[in-house]
Amino acid sequence: MHPNALLDLTTQLIRDVLKLDAPADSLVSYFFRQHKALGQRERHALAETAYAVLRQRLLWANMAQSGHGPLERRMALLAWQGLPHVLKNGATADELAWLERTTAIDRSTLPDKLRHNLPDWLANRLRDQLGDEGFWALVETFSASAPLDLRVNTLKAKREAVLETLAAAHIEAQPTPYSPLGIRIPGKPALQKMSIYTDGHVEVQDEGSQLLAVLTNPKRGEMVVDFCAGAGGKTLALGALMRNTGRLYAFDVSAHRLENLKPRLARSGLSNVYSSQIAHENDDRIKRLRGKIDRVLVDAPCSGLGTLRRNPDLKWRQSPKGIDELQVKQTAILASAARLLKPGGRLVYATCSIIPDENEGIADAFTAAHPDFVPVNAAEALEAAGVENAAGLASPAGHLRLWPHLHATDGFYAAVWQKKEA
Repeated sequence: MHPNALLDLTTQLIRDVLKLDAPADSLVSYFFRQHKALGQRERHALAETAYAVLRQRLLWANMAQSGHGPLERRMALLAWQGLPHVLKNGATADELAWLERTTAIDRSTLPDKLRHNLPDWLANRLRDQLGDEGFWALVETFSASAPLDLRVNTLKAKREAVLETLAAAHIEAQPTPYSPLGIRIPGKPALQKMSIYTDGHVEVQDEGSQLLAVLTNPKRGEMVVDFCAGAGGKTLALGALMRNTGRLYAFDVSAHRLENLKPRLARSGLSNVYSSQIAHENDDRIKRLRGKIDRVLVDAPCSGLGTLRRNPDLKWRQSPKGIDELQVKQTAILASAARLLKPGGRLVYATCSIIPDENEGIADAFTAAHPDFVPVNAAEALEAAGVENAAGLASPAGHLRLWPHLHATDGFYAAVWQKKEA
């Protein structure tokens, strides 16, 4: 496709995603369905440009005020700074001159709001939480895209063998520093047609998400519940850790998300997974299992603000009011999930949020209200499960706390309890 036509399409896509009326990944997927002639490279360029604009929205919208023509086109030009060959053939002489003037601006002289590209309410909370140095380190991390993390399905493959396969395909890869199941790949190579993917040897899963399954630490023959299973990434990890024994229940309120689990489940080779849509946290399917379960993982619905490298639109689509509403739901879900545990069972509450209200606030309130659940130190639990350097993953309170700028994972939180023996 000629660069000028690609720039026109990019402008159109940016206009769509900046409406912020739906998740960016859904809007990008819909756009591609409307333009089926696009090749893989073109799709990649369009998607990456759209996400770059979402990451730098405030800064680039401010810069774009000085130019001429559609604002979204100028934002696309700013996103194409690293593609000089495309700019040369796609932009006009006036646009190139404007881009040169604009990119020469010393960004350190700009107001903080244009440098951090966060809504004020979120920037203020993170600054209070991390201090100035930590805040700007996190901002820098959120300004870049995330690498591709894979989880090796240990039912079918070993990590060393998968690394050898990737090396033979000239794909740079290395073991993740914490998860014993993970592989990290810079960039986003197409793996969907490789046998390691189609045969179920690997699944795409952030290292932090892998650690939640390791933290749950299910054993052979146990009864385990993934309470908010979604598309089943952690379900599959739990099933492999169980060595395909026992019973693993995957519950979610969304039939669509559970439907996405089916092809992944088929590739995985697991036969111990029982997925079921529930109406709410007190569904009869839940009540029938009360007091019978060995391990429960609650990856609760949350703001998702720990995933801004992958989902930069969330910072513009979330709000303090939305987080307050989520806390009510999180509290109810955790209380219901706790009732499933048998004496001696393990409960894990997790989010992909970096906001304390959704994390320590929920966990501390649960501990105070449930004296029959004893907090477990997350670092010690991870060490017992074979995670190296686990001490650096826990907060002083003993909760799992993963930060993109410190651990190179998405932002994750988890608290662990053991139900007292009768």
